Amino acid sequence: MFRKKATLLAWAMVFLFSPWLASASHSQTLTMRDALARALAASPRLTAAERDVGIAAGQRIQAGALLNPEVSYEQDNSFGTGKFRGTKSAETTLQISQAFEWFGKREARIAAGAAGVQSAAIQRQAVRLEVLSETAIAFLNVLGGQRRIQILDEQVAAIDKLTPLLQRRVEAGASSPAETGRAEVASALVKADRERVRSTLASARRELAVLMGDTAPKFAAVSGRLDATGQPQAFKAIVAAIDANPQLVRWTAVYAQRNAQLLLARLKPYPDVTIAAGWRHFNETNDDAVRLTFSVPIPVFDQNQGNILSAQESLAKTRAEREAARNTLIVIAGRAYDSVQGSLRELTVLREVAIPKAEQASQAISDGYSQGRFSLLEVLDAQASLAQARLREQEALQNFHIAVATIEGLVGNPFSLARESSR
Repeated sequence: MFRKKATLLAWAMVFLFSPWLASASHSQTLTMRDALARALAASPRLTAAERDVGIAAGQRIQAGALLNPEVSYEQDNSFGTGKFRGTKSAETTLQISQAFEWFGKREARIAAGAAGVQSAAIQRQAVRLEVLSETAIAFLNVLGGQRRIQILDEQVAAIDKLTPLLQRRVEAGASSPAETGRAEVASALVKADRERVRSTLASARRELAVLMGDTAPKFAAVSGRLDATGQPQAFKAIVAAIDANPQLVRWTAVYAQRNAQLLLARLKPYPDVTIAAGWRHFNETNDDAVRLTFSVPIPVFDQNQGNILSAQESLAKTRAEREAARNTLIVIAGRAYDSVQGSLRELTVLREVAIPKAEQASQAISDGYSQGRFSLLEVLDAQASLAQARLREQEALQNFHIAVATIEGLVGNPFSLARESSR
């Protein structure tokens, strides 16, 4: 069940970007599909979680093991004095004994072990979802960094495009030679911003590479687009879906395990029975006899009260731990949901007003500058405003898709807006 949900999340990440993911024509370009697959194959946390399942399986096998029988040999009345000198009067006994557990102790151990296996298996699915979500977010950070550099490159090109026109105006005496220096400063400042973004992008690329099992990036770029959005479902539906998150479902198995441990603690004071049967030989008369033993401990002093109390408190603690984990997930989902809503509102303002107006103003002022109606400062200001609007749009889109990936990692299912975005 949870393996299926984790698979759905992986496909959801692919569907989210499938309309615009370019098929990898060469190994240098990384797609979301490849990143997710490589991260799942290389994740040491997922490997550790799988080993935890194996550990729990071994403990479950051991919990069902029966108690081993015991063989004992006794020799009495030998190596003494008088008639007991040597072994002439010795009595030798060869005996086998077996302890038997009663009152369902073995069954309680088996139940605790089985619940441990289930808990470890569910935790593995939780780790799988986390790896998918973290890889998707890292991929989006790289994709967003690439887009920011592209926007800054366009701004530098737009400023540098003014240089020939500016030179002609200076030669004609229509502009001051100082304006050439002003344009160079503006271009240098944008290039400085671009270098800062490149540093951030390098860190994002390295993080993505590490998630995929590499110490350094082995891809030239990632392919994808961020410009598709959609409306999210109601937050109540997201909260309801969070209850199916493996991190919460796991507590059902933990509760069963701790309940079995409490039962085992309560059963421990009940005595086990040890039955033994043996053969005794009397050297003095050369006779043989059968020896039977039946023993039961008397639980007078130790009735396991401390362990019973500890198991009771551990069981009672389970529900509080689950609620604490649920509250944490709801807070994370709430932040991501608010980020989705805020990004959508921001994109509406940017796309409907800021970017169109900035494009119109930049084009009009650039055309007017060539006719001598505007100054270089006004041209640079218009170009900077357009670039800032586009950078804000890119940031809002990146925040939107990161929030979607976060929510999908919590609910373990494709987000409804992901399906809408894929259309």
